[in-house]
Amino acid sequence: MREDKLILFVCVGNSGRSQIAEALFNSKAPKGYRAISAGTNPAREVNPLVVQVMKERGIDISKAKPKAIERWMYEKAERAVLMGCSDDSCPAVFLKKVEDWHIEDVKDLPIEEIRRVLGIIEEKVDSLIAQLVS
Repeated sequence: MREDKLILFVCVGNSGRSQIAEALFNSKAPKGYRAISAGTNPAREVNPLVVQVMKERGIDISKAKPKAIERWMYEKAERAVLMGCSDDSCPAVFLKKVEDWHIEDVKDLPIEEIRRVLGIIEEKVDSLIAQLVS
């Protein structure tokens, strides 16, 4: 059986933006694709407000855990998306297809602002999926 093409979403803590992107992508993923997210310095837990706004969208990420980026992730990734945390230590910069979405960190934002950022991420995820299927 053929393995799905992997889309990798990377940020520092893997507790907000990249978790949102992974969940949104996987909820809409075109056939043959799946997403994973990871961080260069993962937090202890996914931001509870992020879990709440995703639940409002009908997506349960309450069991999601921040993950450290591992070599296999960037070796297998078809494309890597940096959420706005580019730094020289991020291994994703060595991938051929890397883009940076420059999304603000939601770590200290109130829930209303997290909802706004989620909307921005959703637009970008929809655009990425459109590119992949065209």
